[in-house]
Amino acid sequence: MAFFRSLVFYPLFYGFSAILVVVSLFALLLGLEALKKVVALWGAWHKWCVENVLGITIVQEGMIPDEPVLIAVKHESFFEAIDMPRLFRFPTVFAKRELFLIPGWGYSAKVYGLVPVARDRGAQALRQMIAFAKERVGEGRPLVIFPEGTRVPHGKEPPLQSGFAGIYKLLGLPVVPVAVNSGPLYHRIVKQPGTITYRVGETIPAGLPRAEMERRVHRAINVLNSDESIASLSANPHPRVRPR
Repeated sequence: MAFFRSLVFYPLFYGFSAILVVVSLFALLLGLEALKKVVALWGAWHKWCVENVLGITIVQEGMIPDEPVLIAVKHESFFEAIDMPRLFRFPTVFAKRELFLIPGWGYSAKVYGLVPVARDRGAQALRQMIAFAKERVGEGRPLVIFPEGTRVPHGKEPPLQSGFAGIYKLLGLPVVPVAVNSGPLYHRIVKQPGTITYRVGETIPAGLPRAEMERRVHRAINVLNSDESIASLSANPHPRVRPR
């Protein structure tokens, strides 16, 4: 059954996504609000396909503060990357620079307000990135970052990328860590039914020493990695709500 679900999911979701990329270019002629509606439709379409075609339930434990914060999200699959514009209120996402080279999608992403991350471009690129991020904070938007830098297999806990500490220091924002366990179900060719959980950790204040901040973020985003952690969360859950 999982095989046939996936067989339907790929052309259904990605086929309509390709159409929405084209639609987004026309939406740009009408302004940012029109583009936001297209992106919102994309997120809603992905959620519908995930829940109704793949048979995956999405739950959220804990609440995201409704203010400009730096949201550090565990990254196990494309699921959470696609889900960010739906999960958070008009987020600015730090994304690798190569994604902005995708025809159509890249230009729309830039106008929407995503932050290109050029890891090998040095201090000048970092200053430009921080300046762009601060503009988005001034607009009241949350900033979303994958602090491990790339997708990580479920259960693996690599150190945070060194640039994350610099972003934390220069932006001066509190960090909201978010764990997610999408890997076992979604990061595979034949996707499996089940439950993907977002676990929102305790807000980490701005201005902490680097080692303390990294330790707290690293622990919080990896809390769903073990069966023991999941069992513990089930025994003492946060209030469960459907993600926005």
